[in-house]
Amino acid sequence: MTQPSFPVATPPLSRDDVLNLIITSIAMEQLGYSHVINAEGEKLQYVLGTSSEPIGETPTLDQILEINESIQDVLANAAQSQMFLQSKLQMAVDAPAVLGAVGATGPTGPTGPAQGAPGAPGNTGPVGTPGLPGPTGATGAQGAAGPQGTVGPRGAQGAPGAVGATGPTGPTGTQGPSGATGPEGEPGPLGSRGPAGATGPTGATGITGTTGEPGPEGPQGQMGEAGGIGPPGPDLSRTAAFVANTTGPNISTLLGPALVALPSAQVLSPDITANGANTVFTVGIAGTYRISYQLNATAALLLGTQLLINGSAVTESIIPPALGVSAFKNEITTTLSAGSTISLQLFGAAGIAVLLSNALGAALMVIRLE
Repeated sequence: MTQPSFPVATPPLSRDDVLNLIITSIAMEQLGYSHVINAEGEKLQYVLGTSSEPIGETPTLDQILEINESIQDVLANAAQSQMFLQSKLQMAVDAPAVLGAVGATGPTGPTGPAQGAPGAPGNTGPVGTPGLPGPTGATGAQGAAGPQGTVGPRGAQGAPGAVGATGPTGPTGTQGPSGATGPEGEPGPLGSRGPAGATGPTGATGITGTTGEPGPEGPQGQMGEAGGIGPPGPDLSRTAAFVANTTGPNISTLLGPALVALPSAQVLSPDITANGANTVFTVGIAGTYRISYQLNATAALLLGTQLLINGSAVTESIIPPALGVSAFKNEITTTLSAGSTISLQLFGAAGIAVLLSNALGAALMVIRLE
């Protein structure tokens, strides 16, 4: 096998010509990688259905993950090549000038004219290092809102409040007058009078006559005074909160699940507090709570939503990732201890969700039932 060799250049290349060719080759490689990265972006838009080209069969989750892994490999190779090209460019820019040995001093030539002819223009200097990237372009117009998601199941009805104590019984009304006495029964026939004998023993009491019909009912007595109103039951809904997000920020899940900030239209009872980032809300009173949430994005992404109680996901609150879904809504009833924390979280494929702006992008409602 022979050693590689460079072709003879005619006319011969100077040092500056060689440096210019090296820098030009680096620029051409950079341009090629920009086309590769743009092609990967268009491929991802086509798969997700956000490009102008119509998509045929809807890809499965495994196919999307496989395409995502392919794009990551291409971007990783591009990043490695960028470091190599940066090192190559730096070496070309910093290449030292090679000077030959100083020759012997020649004889002094004849004195030239007072003003010599202008010299030929020097070679163009090496290209400077690339400048910093320009500012990011303006955000494009907001896309049309996605279809409304189906309404979630209705939560269980809360238990009724405790009944107030019964007031004291009013005084008894006066008794009505007695009815009239019924008619007396007819006397039996009178027997013949016999001779007076010795006084016999007292005879048995005769049969009592039939009782007469009862008299008419007397008038009703006056109604007693109403008892006092019992003390009110506990106002359980005084422990409640409503928070929302109407500013439409970007929420990134590129590094993993992300909490949703809810800084807008906050209505918090004194025993519910928010942290500085408006992502974690703490209840100060133990009890049974109804918790509902909703989230509306500008475009459908492969993302899901869930509630975190004390940092752990609540299974019945999870809406799993699905293609074509941009609106999420759910409601649960659960028991919380004093000091429990509540958060709304986005999770799923790596991406950036854009909430609706100047509208209800996300909301969380908490009400204590008992």
